[in-house]
Amino acid sequence: MALKSINPFTGKVIKTYPEYSDKKIESIIRATQSDWIRLKETSFKQRSVWMHNIAKSLYKEKYDLANLMVSEIGKPAADAVAEIEKCASVCEYYANNAEQFLEDEFIETEAQKSYISFQPIGIVLAIMPWNFPFWQVFRFVAPALMAGNAGILKHASNTTGCALAIERIVKQSGFPENCFNAIVISSSKLDKTIENPLIKAITLTGSTNAGKKVAALAGSLVKKTVLELGGSDPYIVLKDADIEMAAETCVNSRLINNGQSCIAAKRFIVEKDIAKEFIRLFKSKMEARKFGNPSNPQFHLGTMAREDLRDDLHKQVLASINQGAKCILGGYIPKEKGAFYPPTILTHVKKGNTAYQEEIFGPVAAIIIAKDEKEAIDIANDTSFGLGGALFTKNIKKGEKLAKEKLQAGSCFVNSFVKSDPRLPFGGINESGYGRELGVYGIKEFVNIKTVYIK
Repeated sequence: MALKSINPFTGKVIKTYPEYSDKKIESIIRATQSDWIRLKETSFKQRSVWMHNIAKSLYKEKYDLANLMVSEIGKPAADAVAEIEKCASVCEYYANNAEQFLEDEFIETEAQKSYISFQPIGIVLAIMPWNFPFWQVFRFVAPALMAGNAGILKHASNTTGCALAIERIVKQSGFPENCFNAIVISSSKLDKTIENPLIKAITLTGSTNAGKKVAALAGSLVKKTVLELGGSDPYIVLKDADIEMAAETCVNSRLINNGQSCIAAKRFIVEKDIAKEFIRLFKSKMEARKFGNPSNPQFHLGTMAREDLRDDLHKQVLASINQGAKCILGGYIPKEKGAFYPPTILTHVKKGNTAYQEEIFGPVAAIIIAKDEKEAIDIANDTSFGLGGALFTKNIKKGEKLAKEKLQAGSCFVNSFVKSDPRLPFGGINESGYGRELGVYGIKEFVNIKTVYIK
């Protein structure tokens, strides 16, 4: 079997990659284990030098790497460059802070000395998606390697070029050559890889269904998992909000990465007193965002990553309309060649509607009207997901209280769109997953939190 990278703008095959054999995968895992034994004995100072080398390579090659994303998934060029720069920043962050994060923590007990030590556990398997093909990987690579772990990457089939580019950059940084490897396999070979006794833990970013399957297998083997899964992030616009700012921020969040982001705004819950004005502004700003050749900076949106994903999105839109939603913008498959889908707005979205309860992974906004603040919060929490959420209000004290105490999600933002930041833990609850990436909590997910007691 071979894996293909297909340009979603031109429809042409970029490259075909032969799938690795079971024998080759086993050999790679053994080599990774061997170099992990070397890596875990190195100092934080040495790892920091190597991690800074990775950051330097990313900055140096950012335009070439960005073009790779443009061709493999149709990401707009400016967004792709920004993604590479963000990857470099997370490498620098952990290079500078990992040693402090993993310092021994002394606890006073009746012992002469008692403390907590954070030790690497071995090879972590990373199962990564296509939508942010560099960022999703580097937010794992940077803390994992700085903690002294090794990594195996199973990337999405359509971003194999990105996977191999990441492997090359890590290998040329100075880290032991095989402490990080990409394996070119289809999902059908994942089970055997997870079952390999040298794989000690798994981190997955992807769909809820994929996460459930991996977690079930890993759990049967008593292997730890961290899951960052789907989301249907609610953005609440209260009647005392700065409506102009809220509309602009909501559009930016809904259309980030062509709408293909787990933490993009999905459901817009607006108090009825301001609904008419918000919808007017929101529609005007959505209309202004044009789609076209992702290499051309004049276009805000590129293609979706694959035509089948575009077609599935359109089916969700049509289903929502059949269930009573009204489409006031977009909602069609363009005549232009390529996996395009226009900015789309659905209004009159109600409970039970596809756009209300499912994750809509593309540039489609679902607007839901709430009679008051309490109903808005209830609607926001009426979901099986729990990745992120945002609310807009001029009353900062009230906004903070609602974000902290009422909104049920892993990340809650006030007067801003939800985003990941190397300094802050990131992850979800419920069917959006468990565990955390980034920040001090992210680097501690895959270490042995060891108690040392000396009497």
